[in-house]
Amino acid sequence: MEFKQKIYNHYLQMVQDRIDVFKDMISGLTEDSKNDAKGSAGDKHETALSMMHIEQEKLTNKLKEAIAQKAILDKIDPSKTTENIILGSLVKANGIYLYLSVALPKITIDGINVIALSPQSPLGNHLMGNKVGFEFEINGTKYLIQEIS
Repeated sequence: MEFKQKIYNHYLQMVQDRIDVFKDMISGLTEDSKNDAKGSAGDKHETALSMMHIEQEKLTNKLKEAIAQKAILDKIDPSKTTENIILGSLVKANGIYLYLSVALPKITIDGINVIALSPQSPLGNHLMGNKVGFEFEINGTKYLIQEIS
């Protein structure tokens, strides 16, 4: 399997796992609140239900964010290569591998560190649309695009 395909698959699985975890947590809170509603009454009960509801809202927002990330990843064709950097490009700049997709944690594939970044990030914004050999500077650091796949 090609390096870029492995990166894509890893990030896709990472986001899908997050979606599954959030769904399970929300489902668990829903069950807890149903069970709690049957067994108690009073101020303590109301506070517990309110806290569960707040936690459920937080998890729902995180779930929506993960679903949005997956939707962006679903638009990427990891087999596609172009001369100009686009969404889904794997870029080597200053010896660092950058995957233009969504902002996700750094991973290591085949012993190589890869950073996923959003095209809207400052670095991603400078990379988008450019070619090998392009140089630019961000926060005092100069970057040179060495490879695009």
